[in-house]
Amino acid sequence: MSIVSDTYHLFIRALKKLVRNPILLFFSLLQPIIFLVLFTQLFSRFVETGLFPAGVTYLEYATPGILLQNGFSSALQSGTSIVDELNSGMLEKMLVTPVNRSAILLGRLVTDAFRVGVQSSIILILAYILGFNVATGAGGIVLAIIIVAFFGLAWSGISLAIGLRTRSAETVFGIGGVLTFPLLFMSTALVPVKAMPTWMADVSSFNPISFAVNAVRDLSLPSAFSGATIASAFVVIGAIAIVTLGATLYLFRKVVK
Repeated sequence: MSIVSDTYHLFIRALKKLVRNPILLFFSLLQPIIFLVLFTQLFSRFVETGLFPAGVTYLEYATPGILLQNGFSSALQSGTSIVDELNSGMLEKMLVTPVNRSAILLGRLVTDAFRVGVQSSIILILAYILGFNVATGAGGIVLAIIIVAFFGLAWSGISLAIGLRTRSAETVFGIGGVLTFPLLFMSTALVPVKAMPTWMADVSSFNPISFAVNAVRDLSLPSAFSGATIASAFVVIGAIAIVTLGATLYLFRKVVK
C-alpha cells in the first residue's frame, strides 16, 4: 500500500475514534471557550485605554489570540496520544502490519491538523454569536483556519517529540505548559505591544505566536489586511515545523526500528 493510502486509512481510524469519544474534541476547547466567553467580557473596557486599535472591541482583538491558544492546547494532545499508543502496545501492533512506517506519523499529524480546524470553526461560530466578524469574509475565515491549523501542526511536533522521548503523558503536559503559556502571555494574542512592559514587548517581536496571531487578526479586523504579515506568519510557522517535525521524525524512526 502507498504512503498516501496508508495515511488516509490511519486518519479515518483516528477520526472514528474521535467521533466515538467526542470528549477528546471538546477537552482542549474548555479553556479557549472560557477565555472567549468570560475574559473578553471581563476585559471589554480595556479598549478604552487608547492602547488598542481605534474602533475595535476587545472581543474582536482577542479572538485571534484565543484561536491560537486552542491551536497549541490541542497540540499537547498529540504527545499524550502517542504515549498512549506506545504504552498500550498499539504502536507495536501497527509495526507488525505492512503499513508504511511514515504513514503512522503522518496519519497522526493530519488528524491533529483536522481537529484543530474543527475546533477553530466552533470557536469562530461562538465568537460570531457574541458579535465577532471576519472583515475579509469567507476567504479570510478559511485562510485564518489554515493558519491556525498549520500552527497547531507545527506545535504538535514539540509534544510528539517529548512524548516519544519520555513516554510520559504527565511530562508532555508539564513541559508543554511551561513552554506555551509564557509564550502566549508574552505575545500580541491578548494585548497590543503598547500595553506591555518594554522587555516583554521585545520578546513579543520575536515570539512565533505573535506572528501567527497578527496574521489572523489582519484577516479579521477592518482595513488591517497585509500580505506581508500573512507571508511572514507562514515563513515563521514553516521554520518551526521543519525543526519540531524533524525532531519528531528522528525520534519516531528510533522507536520503529
